[in-house]
Amino acid sequence: MITATTAAGPLLFVRYAMAPNLLGYCGPDDAGALITSSVRGAVDEVRDLARQFESAWPCLQLIARAAGLDDPLDQRVVEAYWIGSPLLDDLGAMFAAGGRPHHSYQVFCVYPWVALLGDGRASGQALHVLDQCRIRWGRVVADTGSEVVVESRPLTWSGQVLALGPLRRETVRRHDLLDPLAPGEWVSLHWQWVCDRLTAEQLTALRGWSAYHLTIANTGLTLG
Repeated sequence: MITATTAAGPLLFVRYAMAPNLLGYCGPDDAGALITSSVRGAVDEVRDLARQFESAWPCLQLIARAAGLDDPLDQRVVEAYWIGSPLLDDLGAMFAAGGRPHHSYQVFCVYPWVALLGDGRASGQALHVLDQCRIRWGRVVADTGSEVVVESRPLTWSGQVLALGPLRRETVRRHDLLDPLAPGEWVSLHWQWVCDRLTAEQLTALRGWSAYHLTIANTGLTLG
């Protein structure tokens, strides 16, 4: 298995990218290849598969280049893209309306789902995808094995504004790539999977960059 000591960056990428890939939204056509390659310790295969994520890979390259790092799957780069870190502070605005190469920019400002919120027939599905596709955070209530109960704040739509709603409990899945979790721990979530534990600094970064790009999205909705 790829371990944190042998290939922390590729393993971190797999934890975050596997959920949408398993659902067929992005990445390689073989939805199990990421997990299979990581379990076998095939780091080069993971790198090749990561290049097939058409939204994530260019952002990883941008972050790495700006930071003077040779590897887009360097752990620092992967963390900056999915969670956020000071590497993004040093970049400056690189995309429209001040966006940075963070996953929340892709979700809220690039993908078509925000534009569908005003369509009465599609708004419910659009909100669901936006909520699940963003990297969200939650606090562990219980780890029952392959499933984890967490408290998190869902994305809401008032008809005019996207915002975070009140806390709710949800049951998500924990892959074997992640060790058992203890009640009270903060974790990151992508679709119905736990991605990783979050430190206090990471939690602050994820909340901050999510809010930053959510504000850009809401400004666009107001102007539209």
